[in-house]
Amino acid sequence: MANTIQLRKFYSEALDEVYKQASLTSVLDGDNSLVKEGANANEILIPKMTMDGLATYGRNTGFVDGSVNFSYETKQIAYDRGRMFSVDALDEQEATPVFSALSAEFVRTQVVPELDAYRFGAYASHAGVGSATGALATGKDAISAVMTAKSAIKDAEAGLGTVYLFIKSTLKDLIDSLDTTASRAALEGWAGVIEVPSARFFKTVKLNDGVTGAQKAGGFSGTGALNFIAVDKKAVIQFQKHTVNKIISPDQNQDADAWKFGYRTAGIADVRDNKVAGIYAHVTA
Repeated sequence: MANTIQLRKFYSEALDEVYKQASLTSVLDGDNSLVKEGANANEILIPKMTMDGLATYGRNTGFVDGSVNFSYETKQIAYDRGRMFSVDALDEQEATPVFSALSAEFVRTQVVPELDAYRFGAYASHAGVGSATGALATGKDAISAVMTAKSAIKDAEAGLGTVYLFIKSTLKDLIDSLDTTASRAALEGWAGVIEVPSARFFKTVKLNDGVTGAQKAGGFSGTGALNFIAVDKKAVIQFQKHTVNKIISPDQNQDADAWKFGYRTAGIADVRDNKVAGIYAHVTA
């Protein structure tokens, strides 16, 4: 039987692999090398810089002085979730495959859908992002809406090369079924076009606490179904700051003769203050 350290390594690698394969929003994960710790444990500081524009050069006076303002914007780590599960000690000989199967299934069916939903909701509901509401019943309606979003983002000088279009699967099918120059143009030019199941595609997401009443099963619920959302990777602050895979052996378990494995992840999904124009959400009427 593998020891606890080996199990934890095996467990962590399994979770990381499943996340990468199953998450739709992982393409937006950013580089956090410039991020600083905030004054509080649940805060991070994101660097931000503004500069003056060009001025008239004088042949006698030379350059006009300009200013560069460098500051940090404070963002809250609002997503902090976890669960603990038990496996009876009688299953000890099969502990490694049991942990692998349970962890993979948990991440695939519970963690990833919730994390995707939370991120979509955080971006779609952020103040100042581009938005529209309406029913898109036909492929032509969908094409028109997507082209409007594309034009808005281009007009805001966000490069489409870093903008991902997340779109409801049924809506993309409507566009694809037309197979016209217009339908192809609507889906071309993006950094990627990613189909999203409606079960994790909402403007507003509520995270259940797992403790009270109808929330005991945990997970999430959503309102305001999204048709699509275009997101510039440069516009968002997205990464998991703290992910812990905890394994407690039966000898260490004070509550039962059982293995316990826990999963906790805390992270951020927010929008940079000066790049809100790089996001456009379309909500079902």
